[in-house]
Amino acid sequence: MNPVLRLDHRYHDVEDHDRGLVYDLATLDRRRMLKLLGLGGISAGLFTIVGCNPSGSSAAPGATATATAGASQGTGATGSADAASCAVIPEETAGPFPGDGSNGPDVLSQTGVVRKDIRSSFGSSSGVAAGVPLSISLALEDGADCAPLAGAAVYVWHCDQAGNYSLYSQAAANENYLRGVQAAGDDGVVTFDSIFPACYQGRWPHIHFEVYPSLETANDEANKIATSQIALPKEVCDTVYATPGYEQSVQNLSQLSLQTDMVFADDGGVHQLGTMSGDVAGGYAVRLTVAVNG
Repeated sequence: MNPVLRLDHRYHDVEDHDRGLVYDLATLDRRRMLKLLGLGGISAGLFTIVGCNPSGSSAAPGATATATAGASQGTGATGSADAASCAVIPEETAGPFPGDGSNGPDVLSQTGVVRKDIRSSFGSSSGVAAGVPLSISLALEDGADCAPLAGAAVYVWHCDQAGNYSLYSQAAANENYLRGVQAAGDDGVVTFDSIFPACYQGRWPHIHFEVYPSLETANDEANKIATSQIALPKEVCDTVYATPGYEQSVQNLSQLSLQTDMVFADDGGVHQLGTMSGDVAGGYAVRLTVAVNG
């Protein structure tokens, strides 16, 4: 099969949880696409990821982990989330499943979306996302002077333990879990209670978010001032994916690296790699400093 055929707009023959790479390729800007395809190793790796079935690998559970970008993650990235403070967060695609009204469903207009705990669905839905607990904290700051962006708002969303996105994937189409909005306090920080997302085929484990000037403006995606993603460190991913329910993620992650991911490849995720702490038993916490041009 010619792998290029998998890179066009015919998404109807791709499983819901496998559409991330295909759609993201279509939404990446031309500059980035040319840059990536100009790198022989990356373009070859791309076709391998899209055209072949992933092979399995083993990952042993670990104890408490504190992960930052660096050689210890096997990613080749340098620095840490804190080191990237005041560097404006790279602008990234919202992907195929934003739920912000730009591509189908609009969760931002629904009563109940403003919340801290995003593990359960709200409104007429009642599902609860299973998985290893994960606390997600974003420290918002002004890219000009590093001042906290008090009152700014964040919309966050990500896939579930099986790689499904609520509102879109067939298995979770009637749910709206793992989506929520919060306003930052005086310290510019927002924190969500969630679960550790899966690694689905073709994409590095990640969490999507959009930043808005205020909670009042977070009901229309046209008002957003930044769209980006958090990359999750490999060491912790390996540990979490060794637990029940994440079996497919082990295989998918074995085919990827931050350098070949179509979103994080530009800089190896150095500005988007979250700092993590915790363990499987007590749950993990990921934190990222997000500087934006306000």
